[in-house]
Amino acid sequence: IPVFPGPNSEYDTMTRFDKAGAETEFFVIRNLTLNDLRETVKALSERISRANIIALPGGFSAGDEPDGSGKYIASLFRSERIKESVAGFLDRRGGLMLGICNGFQALIKLGLLPYGEIREQTEDSPTLTRNIIGRHASFIAQTKVTSNLSPWFALTDPGEVYNMPISHGEGRFTAREDEIKALAAKGQIAAQYVDLDGKPTMDARYNPNGSAWAVEALTSPDGRILGKMGHSERISDGIYKNVPGVYDQRIFEASVRYFNH
Repeated sequence: IPVFPGPNSEYDTMTRFDKAGAETEFFVIRNLTLNDLRETVKALSERISRANIIALPGGFSAGDEPDGSGKYIASLFRSERIKESVAGFLDRRGGLMLGICNGFQALIKLGLLPYGEIREQTEDSPTLTRNIIGRHASFIAQTKVTSNLSPWFALTDPGEVYNMPISHGEGRFTAREDEIKALAAKGQIAAQYVDLDGKPTMDARYNPNGSAWAVEALTSPDGRILGKMGHSERISDGIYKNVPGVYDQRIFEASVRYFNH
Protein backbone atom coordinates (compact mmCIF):
# COMPACT_ATOMS: atom_id res chain seq x y z
CA ILE A 1 0.00 0.00 0.00
CA PRO A 2 1.92 3.10 -1.17
CA VAL A 3 1.19 5.99 1.19
CA PHE A 4 1.30 9.28 -0.70
CA PRO A 5 0.92 12.77 0.80
CA GLY A 6 -2.81 13.35 1.15
CA PRO A 7 -4.64 10.00 0.95
CA ASN A 8 -6.28 9.15 4.27
CA SER A 9 -7.67 5.63 3.93
CA GLU A 10 -4.48 3.60 4.16
CA TYR A 11 -5.28 2.20 7.63
CA ASP A 12 -8.81 1.23 6.61
CA THR A 13 -7.39 -0.45 3.52
CA MET A 14 -4.77 -2.31 5.53
CA THR A 15 -7.38 -3.46 8.04
CA ARG A 16 -9.61 -4.94 5.33
CA PHE A 17 -6.70 -6.76 3.69
CA ASP A 18 -5.46 -8.05 7.06
CA LYS A 19 -8.90 -9.39 7.94
CA ALA A 20 -9.00 -11.12 4.57
CA GLY A 21 -5.76 -12.94 5.40
CA ALA A 22 -3.26 -10.87 3.43
CA GLU A 23 0.17 -9.78 4.63
CA THR A 24 0.16 -6.01 4.17
CA GLU A 25 2.93 -3.45 4.09
CA PHE A 26 2.82 0.32 4.02
CA PHE A 27 5.36 2.13 1.87
CA VAL A 28 5.60 5.83 2.70
CA ILE A 29 6.40 8.06 -0.27
CA ARG A 30 9.18 10.44 0.78
CA ASN A 31 9.40 13.58 -1.35
CA LEU A 32 10.90 16.26 0.89
CA THR A 33 14.12 16.37 -1.13
CA LEU A 34 15.14 15.22 -4.59
CA ASN A 35 17.33 12.54 -3.02
CA ASP A 36 14.38 11.32 -0.94
CA LEU A 37 12.38 11.00 -4.14
CA ARG A 38 15.15 9.07 -5.91
CA GLU A 39 15.43 6.65 -3.01
CA THR A 40 11.63 6.30 -2.89
CA VAL A 41 11.45 5.35 -6.57
CA LYS A 42 14.15 2.71 -6.15
CA ALA A 43 12.66 1.25 -2.98
CA LEU A 44 9.08 1.25 -4.30
CA SER A 45 10.24 -0.54 -7.44
CA GLU A 46 11.79 -3.25 -5.26
CA ARG A 47 8.60 -3.59 -3.18
CA ILE A 48 6.50 -3.98 -6.33
CA SER A 49 8.75 -6.79 -7.53
CA ARG A 50 7.87 -8.77 -4.38
CA ALA A 51 4.17 -7.95 -4.12
CA ASN A 52 1.07 -9.79 -5.31
CA ILE A 53 -1.27 -6.82 -4.88
CA ILE A 54 -0.79 -3.06 -5.18
CA ALA A 55 -3.52 -1.02 -3.49
CA LEU A 56 -3.82 2.76 -3.93
CA PRO A 57 -6.02 4.09 -1.10
CA GLY A 58 -8.49 6.95 -1.17
CA GLY A 59 -8.07 10.47 0.13
CA PHE A 60 -6.90 13.80 -1.22
CA SER A 61 -3.52 13.48 -2.90
CA ALA A 62 -1.61 16.77 -3.05
CA GLY A 63 -4.59 18.60 -1.59
CA ASP A 64 -6.94 17.06 -4.18
CA GLU A 65 -5.53 19.30 -6.88
CA PRO A 66 -8.35 20.61 -9.10
CA ASP A 67 -9.10 19.28 -12.59
CA GLY A 68 -7.15 16.11 -12.12
CA SER A 69 -7.08 14.50 -8.69
CA GLY A 70 -4.57 11.67 -8.57
CA LYS A 71 -2.10 13.48 -10.85
CA TYR A 72 0.69 13.36 -8.27
CA ILE A 73 0.28 9.62 -7.75
CA ALA A 74 0.21 9.07 -11.51
CA SER A 75 3.33 11.18 -12.07
CA LEU A 76 5.40 8.98 -9.76
CA PHE A 77 4.13 5.79 -11.37
CA ARG A 78 5.12 7.19 -14.75
CA SER A 79 8.79 7.28 -13.76
CA GLU A 80 10.61 4.81 -15.99
CA ARG A 81 11.69 2.55 -13.16
CA ILE A 82 8.24 2.27 -11.57
CA LYS A 83 6.58 1.94 -14.97
CA GLU A 84 8.81 -1.04 -15.83
CA SER A 85 8.18 -2.61 -12.41
CA VAL A 86 4.41 -2.30 -12.82
CA ALA A 87 4.57 -3.81 -16.32
CA GLY A 88 6.49 -6.79 -14.93
CA PHE A 89 4.14 -7.04 -11.98
CA LEU A 90 1.14 -7.27 -14.29
CA ASP A 91 2.50 -9.11 -17.33
CA ARG A 92 4.90 -11.63 -15.83
CA ARG A 93 3.75 -12.05 -12.25
CA GLY A 94 -0.02 -11.83 -12.70
CA GLY A 95 -0.49 -9.24 -9.96
CA LEU A 96 -3.69 -7.48 -8.94
CA MET A 97 -4.16 -3.74 -8.58
CA LEU A 98 -6.81 -1.80 -6.68
CA GLY A 99 -7.49 1.92 -6.66
CA ILE A 100 -10.23 3.40 -4.50
CA CYS A 101 -11.39 7.02 -4.92
CA ASN A 102 -8.07 8.91 -5.24
CA GLY A 103 -6.47 5.62 -6.27
CA PHE A 104 -9.11 5.14 -8.98
CA GLN A 105 -8.34 8.64 -10.26
CA ALA A 106 -4.65 7.76 -10.49
CA LEU A 107 -5.33 4.50 -12.36
CA ILE A 108 -7.45 6.41 -14.88
CA LYS A 109 -4.77 9.09 -15.31
CA LEU A 110 -2.18 6.37 -15.93
CA GLY A 111 -4.26 4.53 -18.52
CA LEU A 112 -4.14 1.36 -16.42
CA LEU A 113 -7.90 1.81 -16.49
CA PRO A 114 -9.52 0.94 -18.72
CA TYR A 115 -6.62 -0.27 -20.90
CA GLY A 116 -4.53 -2.42 -18.54
CA GLU A 117 -1.28 -0.63 -19.30
CA ILE A 118 0.40 2.68 -18.56
CA ARG A 119 -0.08 4.96 -21.54
CA GLU A 120 -0.23 8.66 -22.34
CA GLN A 121 -3.56 10.48 -22.07
CA THR A 122 -5.15 12.27 -24.99
CA GLU A 123 -7.89 14.89 -25.07
CA ASP A 124 -10.58 12.24 -25.46
CA SER A 125 -9.16 9.69 -23.01
CA PRO A 126 -11.56 8.44 -20.31
CA THR A 127 -11.20 10.49 -17.15
CA LEU A 128 -12.72 11.32 -13.79
CA THR A 129 -13.72 14.93 -13.37
CA ARG A 130 -15.76 17.25 -11.14
CA ASN A 131 -19.06 16.05 -9.75
CA ILE A 132 -22.06 17.25 -11.74
CA ILE A 133 -23.53 18.80 -8.56
CA GLY A 134 -20.50 21.10 -8.39
CA ARG A 135 -19.41 20.17 -4.88
CA HIS A 136 -18.06 17.40 -2.71
CA ALA A 137 -20.43 14.46 -2.18
CA SER A 138 -20.35 12.42 1.03
CA PHE A 139 -23.07 9.92 1.85
CA ILE A 140 -24.11 6.29 1.41
CA ALA A 141 -24.82 5.42 -2.23
CA GLN A 142 -26.41 2.28 -3.60
CA THR A 143 -24.39 0.40 -6.22
CA LYS A 144 -25.19 -2.72 -8.20
CA VAL A 145 -22.71 -5.32 -9.39
CA THR A 146 -22.90 -5.28 -13.18
CA SER A 147 -20.16 -7.79 -13.95
CA ASN A 148 -18.16 -10.27 -11.86
CA LEU A 149 -15.65 -11.18 -14.56
CA SER A 150 -12.96 -9.51 -12.40
CA PRO A 151 -11.19 -11.59 -9.74
CA TRP A 152 -12.01 -8.77 -7.34
CA PHE A 153 -15.73 -9.47 -7.74
CA ALA A 154 -15.47 -13.27 -7.75
CA LEU A 155 -17.50 -13.54 -4.51
CA THR A 156 -20.41 -11.47 -5.86
CA ASP A 157 -23.16 -12.10 -8.38
CA PRO A 158 -24.36 -9.63 -11.02
CA GLY A 159 -27.46 -7.85 -9.83
CA GLU A 160 -26.47 -7.74 -6.16
CA VAL A 161 -26.89 -4.29 -4.58
CA TYR A 162 -24.42 -2.94 -2.02
CA ASN A 163 -24.33 0.25 0.02
CA MET A 164 -21.15 2.21 -0.63
CA PRO A 165 -19.78 5.09 1.47
CA ILE A 166 -18.66 7.78 -0.98
CA SER A 167 -16.60 10.93 -0.37
CA HIS A 168 -15.24 12.77 -3.38
CA GLY A 169 -15.36 15.96 -5.38
CA GLU A 170 -14.13 14.55 -8.70
CA GLY A 171 -15.85 11.23 -9.28
CA ARG A 172 -17.66 11.77 -12.56
CA PHE A 173 -16.52 9.20 -15.11
CA THR A 174 -16.56 10.46 -18.68
CA ALA A 175 -15.57 8.84 -21.95
CA ARG A 176 -16.72 8.68 -25.56
CA GLU A 177 -20.09 6.99 -25.91
CA ASP A 178 -18.69 4.32 -28.21
CA GLU A 179 -15.91 3.53 -25.75
CA ILE A 180 -18.32 3.22 -22.82
CA LYS A 181 -20.50 0.85 -24.85
CA ALA A 182 -17.42 -1.26 -25.62
CA LEU A 183 -16.46 -1.35 -21.93
CA ALA A 184 -19.97 -2.51 -21.05
CA ALA A 185 -19.93 -5.18 -23.74
CA LYS A 186 -16.62 -6.56 -22.44
CA GLY A 187 -17.81 -6.62 -18.81
CA GLN A 188 -15.39 -3.91 -17.69
CA ILE A 189 -18.11 -1.85 -16.01
CA ALA A 190 -18.12 -3.74 -12.72
CA ALA A 191 -20.64 -1.69 -10.72
CA GLN A 192 -23.10 1.17 -11.27
CA TYR A 193 -24.93 3.68 -9.11
CA VAL A 194 -28.58 2.65 -8.81
CA ASP A 195 -31.83 4.10 -7.47
CA LEU A 196 -34.06 2.55 -4.82
CA ASP A 197 -35.46 0.16 -7.45
CA GLY A 198 -31.96 -1.08 -8.30
CA LYS A 199 -31.87 0.62 -11.71
CA PRO A 200 -28.77 2.47 -12.99
CA THR A 201 -29.54 6.17 -12.85
CA MET A 202 -28.33 9.66 -13.64
CA ASP A 203 -30.53 11.09 -10.86
CA ALA A 204 -28.23 13.24 -8.69
CA ARG A 205 -29.88 11.90 -5.54
CA TYR A 206 -28.32 8.50 -6.25
CA ASN A 207 -25.54 9.32 -8.72
CA PRO A 208 -24.26 12.64 -7.33
CA ASN A 209 -21.18 12.85 -9.48
CA GLY A 210 -23.14 12.37 -12.71
CA SER A 211 -20.92 9.51 -13.83
CA ALA A 212 -21.67 8.46 -17.41
CA TRP A 213 -23.65 5.23 -17.60
CA ALA A 214 -23.74 5.50 -13.79
CA VAL A 215 -20.25 3.95 -13.62
CA GLU A 216 -19.00 3.42 -10.06
CA ALA A 217 -16.39 0.70 -10.65
CA LEU A 218 -14.29 -0.13 -13.70
CA THR A 219 -11.79 -2.87 -14.51
CA SER A 220 -9.02 -3.54 -16.99
CA PRO A 221 -9.80 -5.92 -19.90
CA ASP A 222 -8.59 -8.96 -17.92
CA GLY A 223 -10.26 -7.74 -14.72
CA ARG A 224 -7.08 -7.80 -12.61
CA ILE A 225 -7.04 -4.00 -12.19
CA LEU A 226 -10.02 -2.53 -10.37
CA GLY A 227 -10.85 1.10 -9.77
CA LYS A 228 -13.89 2.30 -7.83
CA MET A 229 -15.16 5.50 -6.24
CA GLY A 230 -17.08 3.81 -3.41
CA HIS A 231 -15.05 3.19 -0.25
CA SER A 232 -15.31 -0.59 0.11
CA GLU A 233 -12.67 -0.38 2.83
CA ARG A 234 -14.65 1.94 5.10
CA ILE A 235 -16.80 -0.72 6.70
CA SER A 236 -16.72 -2.30 10.14
CA ASP A 237 -19.05 -3.91 12.63
CA GLY A 238 -21.26 -1.41 14.41
CA ILE A 239 -21.21 1.48 11.95
CA TYR A 240 -23.88 2.62 9.46
CA LYS A 241 -26.52 1.11 11.74
CA ASN A 242 -28.95 3.87 10.78
CA VAL A 243 -28.63 3.03 7.06
CA PRO A 244 -29.63 -0.60 6.58
CA GLY A 245 -28.25 -2.61 3.69
CA VAL A 246 -25.38 -4.85 2.64
CA TYR A 247 -21.97 -3.15 2.64
CA ASP A 248 -19.32 -5.84 2.24
CA GLN A 249 -18.58 -6.80 -1.38
CA ARG A 250 -15.79 -9.09 -0.10
CA ILE A 251 -13.39 -7.77 -2.72
CA PHE A 252 -10.47 -8.06 -0.30
CA GLU A 253 -11.27 -11.70 0.48
CA ALA A 254 -11.63 -12.40 -3.24
CA SER A 255 -8.19 -10.96 -3.98
CA VAL A 256 -6.53 -13.13 -1.33
CA ARG A 257 -8.36 -16.26 -2.54
CA TYR A 258 -7.17 -15.51 -6.05
CA PHE A 259 -3.61 -16.25 -4.94
CA ASN A 260 -4.50 -19.11 -2.59
CA HIS A 261 -6.17 -21.21 -5.28
